[in-house]
Amino acid sequence: MPSVFSHAVAAIGIGACFYRPSIPTRIWIAGAVCSMLPDIDAVGFRFGVHYGDFWGHRGFTHSLLFAALLATIVWALSARRVPGVSPLFLWMFLFLATASHGFLDAMTDGGLGVAFFSPIENTRYFLPFTPIRVSPIGITRFFSARGLAVIRSELVWIWLPSALLIAAFWLSRAVWHSSRSGSSNS
Repeated sequence: MPSVFSHAVAAIGIGACFYRPSIPTRIWIAGAVCSMLPDIDAVGFRFGVHYGDFWGHRGFTHSLLFAALLATIVWALSARRVPGVSPLFLWMFLFLATASHGFLDAMTDGGLGVAFFSPIENTRYFLPFTPIRVSPIGITRFFSARGLAVIRSELVWIWLPSALLIAAFWLSRAVWHSSRSGSSNS
């Protein structure tokens, strides 16, 4: 799995695609939290849940159904009350922020894969492209030489693309706004 920090960065990158000035900060924070929440399944290790089990790491909480359920719950609790913004638009952001977790995990070079289609099937999948170093589970193991290698990998494969996505959307919005203001002055 990528580190929890990088999951939040990916959600911020996705958020750039959904940015509207009227959307309150709490929605962007909710998206970042949604992107990290699937790793709650790691708690199961302490209770004897095996990695490959339904409730195991990268199991149900990493599925597309879980992403849809979490997006719906968070939307119902906070997002649907944003005036001037489509509820479907906000739900889609929360869904993609949550689902990005599983897709990033499926791009790592370790583990058992991701149960995208749980609970229908518990088969674990990796994407064909797995450049991200798998992060060690546990805070003490993260702050090690291996953790540093993970961060370097994530900077290249998550942080840089997220920054480029944010820059591209901000630039496109600036160009669009300047072209609109230029055409209205003519």
